[in-house]
Amino acid sequence: MKYALLLIATLLFAAPASAEEYEKGPNGGLMLDVAGVDAELLTSGNSITINVFDAKNHTPIATKGYSAAVLVAGGSARETVALAPQGENSLKGDAKTAIASGTTITLTIKTAEGKSGQVKFKK
Repeated sequence: MKYALLLIATLLFAAPASAEEYEKGPNGGLMLDVAGVDAELLTSGNSITINVFDAKNHTPIATKGYSAAVLVAGGSARETVALAPQGENSLKGDAKTAIASGTTITLTIKTAEGKSGQVKFKK
């Protein structure tokens, strides 16, 4: 019985983040914890920006050495967009079409230290 409860608890904590767990980022975007950092999602037209911050005090973290991609899913359309470091603490990429409201954006990120993770944003 102990093992069953432990397994259930593990699965619950391993579930992807939900909308209730979003924080408002320093730039007004949706922010979630992933791979030990806070990732803030910003979109404008077809441009996707992930700003990276320290999870404890929300100070910017340099993205040199980071790699990331997003899966943009809206309706039946799906597109993978590679993100590249740009500026001090940002990762940016462009989708083929504008990011519509209601789109799900799944971020996969690997930090310069080798930590990796994945989160889903619902725009």
